[in-house]
Amino acid sequence: MRSIVRDEVLQSSDVIVVKVGTNVLTSSDGMLNESRIADICSELHRMMQRGKKLVLVSSGAVGAGMGRLDLKERPTELPKLQAVAAVGQGRLIATYEKFFDTFGVRVAQVLLTADDLAERSRYLHVRNTFRTLLQFNDNPQYRDKQIIPIVNENDTVSVDELRTTFGDNDKLASLVAGLFDAPLLILLSDVDGLYDRDPSDPQAKLITVVEEWSQDFMTMAVEKHSKRSKGGMASKLRAARSIIEGNGNVIIANGDKRGTLSRIFDAQEEGTIFLIQSTRLSARKRWIGFATQPTGSITLDDGAVRATVESRKSLLPIGIIGVTGNFREGEVVSLLDKNGVEVGRGLTNYAATDIQKIRGKKTNEIQEILGRCDYKEVVHQDNMQWT
Repeated sequence: MRSIVRDEVLQSSDVIVVKVGTNVLTSSDGMLNESRIADICSELHRMMQRGKKLVLVSSGAVGAGMGRLDLKERPTELPKLQAVAAVGQGRLIATYEKFFDTFGVRVAQVLLTADDLAERSRYLHVRNTFRTLLQFNDNPQYRDKQIIPIVNENDTVSVDELRTTFGDNDKLASLVAGLFDAPLLILLSDVDGLYDRDPSDPQAKLITVVEEWSQDFMTMAVEKHSKRSKGGMASKLRAARSIIEGNGNVIIANGDKRGTLSRIFDAQEEGTIFLIQSTRLSARKRWIGFATQPTGSITLDDGAVRATVESRKSLLPIGIIGVTGNFREGEVVSLLDKNGVEVGRGLTNYAATDIQKIRGKKTNEIQEILGRCDYKEVVHQDNMQWT
């Protein structure tokens, strides 16, 4: 059934970012499923013919490498993971290029790490690169030579990212989508969408539309384990939240089903659609909360948690009971409660060494202790984003 809401979302999106997971792209033996990739390329091309700008975020380098090296299980040692990814990435992009070439579409390979999007100036450079690539498709001179950027995590040089950061590229896809003004992020995996309970339960029902985000959704997430993939529903929900609280909409759907993308592009009720929230975050707060990685942490007492989280007040030194890390002023830090649970993130006005000296002190004591008082607040409320 065609959905008016989904049609409006498609029409209002300036860029569609499609993320395809490892389990969609590879067979159970780890080899690339070229037939499935051919279908995906065909579906994406049809949407490009409608004048839509598309970016593809593709997992599968490790899976492709496993197939090329005849490995039955995903390596656990980091150097071996990086080596397998290096073998697989070339095969992955070559396969995409082969099928897109039949439509006259040129592939632009973009390999990223968390650091590329964590530092503000590099974040902006990446955004400009994507926008320039997609502008080629607006030029009549290149009408028969359209470009689609294909993004993957740079596994061969990353360390923490390869282990945990992106979660099978779900977070990477949300970061890429967040570069654009009004994106639609489509997360394709081996799940139909978000269910109201464990999908193995016969009474489970697929939630087709999410109009308002609820933290309860995270408790509904049932992780599926795979030898080839490290993503799961929880990582997809975190990715979805970062976009709908910012500037776009998200669809989570089953990429294992033939024609899923075509049905989504035809505005049919496929998967779960998460609609943009009425209380949106500024680009700056999206970057603080979702794009960058904290360089340390500040632990708050109960009173400071209530004041900052519930009353949205700035963090003062008197409410700080602990500092971890060697961060400098102006860097993003995690804000933790006394149990070590992250309640938010923020840009700190003081370096870790200075906060150690003034923690637990009153504001009027800062000048005496540090010999200066650049700010009354350790983290200003305008530079906070809550989890």
